[in-house]
Amino acid sequence: MSGDPENPNHDFVCQSNPRSECIVPTSRPNATVMAALYFYYHPAMTETRYSGSIQIGFFDGSPASNVLRPNFTVKPQGSVGNQSVVGIVSSKPGAYAITIDVAATPTGSGAKTDIRDQVPVVVR
Repeated sequence: MSGDPENPNHDFVCQSNPRSECIVPTSRPNATVMAALYFYYHPAMTETRYSGSIQIGFFDGSPASNVLRPNFTVKPQGSVGNQSVVGIVSSKPGAYAITIDVAATPTGSGAKTDIRDQVPVVVR
């Protein structure tokens, strides 16, 4: 989602399933563009701990400040876990990525599943 500081959810931009192209407008000195990102962690057959990092490459600021760190457990047949983040879109047009590097580890098992993906984002 993208929008302005008053409503970062104003415009639908893209989604992961089915995957669609992600294009967001560039922030300008007289018009800050905000983006809202939502990540969902679905229940599995057993209690599952999600941990890792999600790097949001198209937000203004340092790369270190634009990292989301999931660290929670989702119970089977429970509610979907979720995280959201809102940030200022870069003022530099270009190709960026949201880099997902999360591990889903069943409680008591240790047989983790790596969830890795790169979602391309174009800022223009």
